[in-house]
Amino acid sequence: MQGASRDALAAGADRLDALTGAPGADVTGIADDLSAVAVAFGKDASLRRMLTDPARPAALRADIVTSLLAGKISADAAALVAGLVRSRWSAPRDLADAVADLAVRADLAVAERDGKLDEVEDELFRLSRLLDSNGDLALALADGRVPADKRVALVDGLLSGKVDPTTYRLVGRLVANPRGRSISAGLTEIGKEAAARRERLIAYVTAAVPITEQQRDRLGAVLKRMYGQQVHLNVDLDPEVLGGLSVRIGDEVIDGTVATRLARAQRQLAG
Repeated sequence: MQGASRDALAAGADRLDALTGAPGADVTGIADDLSAVAVAFGKDASLRRMLTDPARPAALRADIVTSLLAGKISADAAALVAGLVRSRWSAPRDLADAVADLAVRADLAVAERDGKLDEVEDELFRLSRLLDSNGDLALALADGRVPADKRVALVDGLLSGKVDPTTYRLVGRLVANPRGRSISAGLTEIGKEAAARRERLIAYVTAAVPITEQQRDRLGAVLKRMYGQQVHLNVDLDPEVLGGLSVRIGDEVIDGTVATRLARAQRQLAG
């Protein structure tokens, strides 16, 4: 992707990060929903053109897609797609690719949450090498003349119970919707995304009450300026902090909680 499409995808990824970091978020469900939307968009060129047409107001495009998706996917996933549709796109096809990319990122967020991101990255790499050395298998998984469900059934026989569930979902979705790529190339791209996600900073935030999406965005922007790279927020709730936020990145702690300030004031009075 280039230009406007790249910027639109980056904004969508930021919104997805805020959503997947929320306590209790059904991230796997969001990934399932986004993957289904990506397939639908990929099959309907006229719909893609309508949803990316700059002559239509952004709000109108968002209303159209929200109406189309109502009751079919979760409200969170629908809001993410509507946000993408509001953006400007360099090419209509980029919208379908962006939704598919966000589905991948959501699945990787599940692996990250479960502490399995390294394992998933390794499994994707080993599978790509297997396909590189087994041309018949690679062709069978990518053969567009074979219905998608039959290709996915082949994945089931190959991987079911042998890899992490996130790896299984990612490979199945790639085989069902390769987007013009070889399966090996698709696995390599997903592996690069997993590596990039693993290398970014993670901030562990403690708050007394849930923080809003706007607060997440502001905090993420501040931390990005401070550390010079993307910072992922993992938020925990602890009523004992009373108010404010505590942020830990590695060994560094930025503590702005009310409880800490009160304790400091008590120590000063005692001294």
